[in-house]
Amino acid sequence: MQTSFEIARRPQGEEIPLRDALRVGATRRITHAFLSYHSLSSLAFPVSLIVSELVTNAIQHSGGTAVDVTMQHQDDLLYVGVTSNVPGDLALRETSDDAENGRGLLLMTVTVGGLDGTWGVSDDKRTVWCLLPTQGKAR
Repeated sequence: MQTSFEIARRPQGEEIPLRDALRVGATRRITHAFLSYHSLSSLAFPVSLIVSELVTNAIQHSGGTAVDVTMQHQDDLLYVGVTSNVPGDLALRETSDDAENGRGLLLMTVTVGGLDGTWGVSDDKRTVWCLLPTQGKAR
């Protein structure tokens, strides 16, 4: 499954347009449908969280104009990849206890680890991906 959408190019720090912000919820719904179709509904919450964080990061930080979301289920593994048309550097950020944002990558890392999965960044630095087992502990 692959879905692609355009986003507005905007300077870092500028508010995200509503049209782009709504893409996160739409992508979550697509994720739920994909997982349901593949009888993986038990993974709906954690995978939707991962997808939401990665799509939000792509919209918020990439500086690009397009986002692609890819999911593939094969051989008891679920691949999730979120690609921006602009390469970027991914880094965990230090946040204060009362910060309202800045924990998305940490949340994604903990969620992937809790599912015994792995994640990484493509060589061209455009895609953040994770690979999750769909049998055993993850189910």
